[in-house]
Amino acid sequence: MAQSAKSRAELDREQLTLELGHVPAQGEDDFLVGEGNELAHGRIMAFPHWPDPITLVTGPAKSGKSHLARIFADRSGALFAGIDDLEDLAAHGGTAPLIVEDVDQRAYDEAGLFHLLNQSLRELRPLLLTARDDVSLWPLATDDVRSRVRRATAFTLELTSDIQLSQMFVKLFRDRQVVVDPKIIAYLVARMERSTEEVVALADLMDRLALAKGTAITRSIAADALNRRRLARGEAGTEQDWDTEDDE
Repeated sequence: MAQSAKSRAELDREQLTLELGHVPAQGEDDFLVGEGNELAHGRIMAFPHWPDPITLVTGPAKSGKSHLARIFADRSGALFAGIDDLEDLAAHGGTAPLIVEDVDQRAYDEAGLFHLLNQSLRELRPLLLTARDDVSLWPLATDDVRSRVRRATAFTLELTSDIQLSQMFVKLFRDRQVVVDPKIIAYLVARMERSTEEVVALADLMDRLALAKGTAITRSIAADALNRRRLARGEAGTEQDWDTEDDE
């Protein structure tokens, strides 16, 4: 089987070409465990003591699916399957753990996925699948794959509290070696659209605005970023979205 699946190191090298000058920390100790993800995290950390071979983790973009996949790769030695690898991986069999990311977003061969799922169930091959949506919403031509995926142990990642949103901001800024006043983070959490994607977008935008101005991230920069994100979504912006007191 030639160049069938990618190692974590290979995947990381590809990912780093897309990063904006910083490397996200994605080790075990960097994962922020909270009420909305603790069950999925516990499943990954329980490997190799899984009672069944297939795990499905769903959640919106930036919710931590890829981070969990990297933790699983580190713990298990699992390879990341490429789009065109599934049929070969199933045909060659074996019990080496595998990761198939973004199953509902990438153009995986449906027949290959079906055979890989069958092989995993038959030979107890550990298989981690990630997706944004529940399997009922996957764009599948038949119900064959759907019926096999429904035999997986499934977990959904969610952000459930202001604390988790705040922790995510802290981690993203720490990855960039930026320290932000907790009051600014609290200000953001109280006013932002509540999603993991929005946390990532705001952290990136504020970092770029601060770099352009040559300053630290201030409350006025946070307000500017919130305003720009509102306008980008087609919502009405606000001329001023912070208290009248000066930035500290």
